[in-house]
Amino acid sequence: MRKFATLLVLAVGFGTLAASEGRAASVVLPRAGQVGVGVNGSFGTLLESGSLGTEFGTGPGLGVRLRYRMRYERAIGLTFDVVHLDSRVPGYPSGPFGDPTPADSLITRDVLNLTTTVIDLYQMFGTRTRNVKWLSAGAGIVQATAKLSTGETQYPLESDGAYLSLGGGVERFIFRSWALDFSTRYQAVFYGGAVNHNLQAAVGLMFYAAY
Repeated sequence: MRKFATLLVLAVGFGTLAASEGRAASVVLPRAGQVGVGVNGSFGTLLESGSLGTEFGTGPGLGVRLRYRMRYERAIGLTFDVVHLDSRVPGYPSGPFGDPTPADSLITRDVLNLTTTVIDLYQMFGTRTRNVKWLSAGAGIVQATAKLSTGETQYPLESDGAYLSLGGGVERFIFRSWALDFSTRYQAVFYGGAVNHNLQAAVGLMFYAAY
């Protein structure tokens, strides 16, 4: 996944360069009723609080986004994200994954895997320009697993958690209905009986299908 995220960032970089050299290229801005499909790479960090943040810190992510443009510069979307957060200090503390047993004394939890499915509502600005700005609010569910030093996957004591997000970003259209998508988000992850705070920055590509 880390290699894929690197390739995605390079692709965005080349897209930016091509856009700067080809400003005369035609751009077809999306209209109400069109659906956008995008992929993005991200980097996030959990604040050092909550049931997850005390144990895990920063790491990369990969996401897929669907956006349906509506009237009045609004949109609704569906976001799927997978984030891998490294342990702050590899260990085996208690928390949503339970207390260790004597047999676990040499096993550590190295990576937290968060998988989120979120419905987003967007308010967009400047939809008749190349640089479409947006604000978003989302809600959904989150699933968590941990990768152990043995290579095995550990599941928490509880199942799914709740998820809320607030964000903002820019779609920079570079050619036809292709756009670079830059965004930042604050994510509140309700898991393990506590609120975990995650900050995320993402960059990706978005394509709007014509109708």
